[in-house]
Order: sequence, then structure tokens, then C-alpha cells
Amino acid sequence: MSMLKVTDLSVKYGVIPALRGISFEVNQGEVIALIGANGAGKTTTLHTITGLVEKAGGKVEFEGKDITKMPAHKIVEMGMAHVPEGRRVFPEMTVYQNLMLGAYTRKDAAEKQKSLQEVYGHFPRLKERAKQTAGTLSGGEQQMLAMGRALMSRPRIILMDEPSMGLSPIFVSEIFNIIEEVSKEGTTVLLVEQNAKKALSIADRAYVLETGRISLEGPAKDLLQNDEIRKAYLGE
Repeated sequence: MSMLKVTDLSVKYGVIPALRGISFEVNQGEVIALIGANGAGKTTTLHTITGLVEKAGGKVEFEGKDITKMPAHKIVEMGMAHVPEGRRVFPEMTVYQNLMLGAYTRKDAAEKQKSLQEVYGHFPRLKERAKQTAGTLSGGEQQMLAMGRALMSRPRIILMDEPSMGLSPIFVSEIFNIIEEVSKEGTTVLLVEQNAKKALSIADRAYVLETGRISLEGPAKDLLQNDEIRKAYLGE
């Protein structure tokens, strides 16, 4: 059974179609990449899955349960986390406070502390800057904080939207190494990423979105060798 199953999903902004009946699946333990040009519908797909955008049609199932009409906070409680594009940290709050906000659905204080130490293990910089306000962090550090905050909810699947956007090459490599680590520890990952080469290099499978439709899908390693993909998204 798929962990996440999207069937014939449609979204409209006014009369303009943003998603035109897309269907895809994410299996337990996979890293799935969604790639495509700006405006293809990648971010809309994640927002719609997590209940932030209203659906015009279609169905979303998570671990066999229909979550199509479920509110966003209930979806988080079920075990899905979303790292939004642009990081969206709370700039006036400390790193520690931002991280603890990620655990708001959890009640056990000891378990929260255990998760905090695990996040610090992935992101030692966050431990060093625990008392610093998030607005004073660099872009790369804020991305780490956004990822750490999502991990604090102990998600079974994490949806990441453009984690490498605006980051230096060193930070990009670091972020992708951490995504691989998180995956190896058992968290399923659905990754939207403009850097198609990086995304395909760590993904198991990938879907290509074009103007709200899935135009291509397959094993990531095959798409890396696909001439159309190389020309359109890899700059080759």
C-alpha cells in the first residue's frame, strides 16, 4: 500500500487551472522528487496535499486514510510535516523556541527532548545558536531550522519545498546530505526542488510536472539520463 496516494488532483486559482488531474504515489521509505519549471504546479501540489490550498477535484490518501478534506493541523497530527518554500521561520523567536513549536502536537516532554537532541545531531549549528533569534541566522541556517522544526513533529513523511533555494553550494550539499540521512533513518521524503540534478541524484523515483500535468515519471537514475530532462532541467 502506498504511504501517500494522490488521485486525479485538480486545483484552480479563480478560473485558472493550476493542477490538471495529477496522480502519483509515494511508498514507505522512498525519496520522491517532483521537478519542473517555475509555475508548473510543484508548490501548489504540496500545499494541496497538506490542506493549505482548496482542491477543485480529486483525492489524497495518507496511509490508507482519505485526507482530502482534512484541515492542515489534523494532517500534521497524523504524521505529515511540510517544510515550506522560503523557510518561514519565526524571526523574533529563538532557534530553540522555533524548534519546540514544531513539537506542538506532542505531549510527552521526555520524547520532545529526545527529538531535540536528534535534531541537534543532524544540525550541530542549531545547537550552537539555540539562544539566538532566528532572524539573525544566515539563509542556510534558517533552512536547517525549518527542516529541524519539521522533524520535531516526528513525521513519517516530510514534504520539502525548494530546500536549496538561494543557498551557497556548500550549504546545498549539506542540506542534501541531511535529507539523505533523514531518509536512511526511516522518514519518507517528497521533495520539490528547482535543482533537478541534485534532486534526481538522491531520489528513488521522480515525477516531472509541466503546466499542472505530470508529463514524465520513472526511476530517478533513468530520468538523469533522459535527453529531454537533461536539456530542459539539467542545462546540458
